[in-house]
Amino acid sequence: MERSVYLDYAATTPIDDRVLDAYASTAKEFFANPNSLYTSGRAASAELERARESIASQIGAAQPSEVVFTGGGTESDNTAVVGIARAARNRSGRDHIVVSAFEHKAVLEPAEYLAKNGFRLDLVSPRSDGVVHPEDLEALVGEKTALVSVMHVNNELGTVQPIAELAAVTHAQGALFHTDAVQSVGKLPFDAGANGVDAASFSAHKFYGPRGVGALYLKRGTPLEPLLIGGGQESKRRSGTQNVAGAAAFDTALRLMTGEQEEESVRLTALRDHLIDGVLEGIENTELNGDRDRLAPHIVNLLIKGVEGEAMLLQLDSKGMMVSTGSACSSGSLKPSHVLLAIGCPPELAHGSLRLSLGRFTTEADIDYFLQEFPLIVERLRAMSPVYSKMYG
Repeated sequence: MERSVYLDYAATTPIDDRVLDAYASTAKEFFANPNSLYTSGRAASAELERARESIASQIGAAQPSEVVFTGGGTESDNTAVVGIARAARNRSGRDHIVVSAFEHKAVLEPAEYLAKNGFRLDLVSPRSDGVVHPEDLEALVGEKTALVSVMHVNNELGTVQPIAELAAVTHAQGALFHTDAVQSVGKLPFDAGANGVDAASFSAHKFYGPRGVGALYLKRGTPLEPLLIGGGQESKRRSGTQNVAGAAAFDTALRLMTGEQEEESVRLTALRDHLIDGVLEGIENTELNGDRDRLAPHIVNLLIKGVEGEAMLLQLDSKGMMVSTGSACSSGSLKPSHVLLAIGCPPELAHGSLRLSLGRFTTEADIDYFLQEFPLIVERLRAMSPVYSKMYG
């Protein structure tokens, strides 16, 4: 086996040893049910609220009660889309929702579920630059709109969306705005209050925390019909005994990321640009998907014409490099990425995409190794492709 190079940090991140220590020590010390009235239960509740207060301060929440602990990003997205839309309809009769066409399936599928159950659904398309433009959203939002959802950083392209402007367009029509911030928090500055969002979703395993722990920012006064009922925890917004150790680990991971964010952003941006330049200059008939000037530091999506993404992935894996052809949650699908189709990429070309995502342990030597091996892989695969020979030979 060649050296091991992990370039799929957007799929998941390894848990930080310091986060693991926080998880283990909290699980041992605060094992009691935080809803119990005896002493150890009250101690666990106090630890849960300490974590909630710390997280609230880091994401720009006005008060700790605006943070709802969940089981992960998918649950947070589902709760926001379905729960807010239903509550808004019950409160005001609004029955229209708008989501971007390149959302994660954790937003798209709940929106489609609502469309099958009495809501009207519109998809706002990003342009070829990988960005949802405010004027395009403005054309769709109206007096019957209950909710708009547009992610902060697209999980496949890495393009950063103008969520403050999109939220302003949404609020001008009296609707509510949710953003999936799973790929941005801890990597880019994120302030829920300053951005004017009503709800935002987070997942700890995207920033070196444990899996199975997430959070939903819910601005005070935002209506919500809970998806999980039966115990009334989290102020009746998410029933189920809270994961105190998970909340503490989430807080620790986020504090570490926030503290290192500025320096790490500079480092990853330099590595990202080295990667992009190396591929575009070293391999003909390749393109970067999305506007380079709007990219987050850690995600690159490349279009390699005339080669199947899965073939490139397997060849890279044989060299010890771990990459993705798109969202990890859709990796078993043979369909072209809905994200690339949304920005106008033809289906026959969309199959030839690779997503590379960088993180804390990515080095310049890792990128150099990729740039050394990848052109050879593409050359071999193209030599075996009659389609490539016909198109570019």
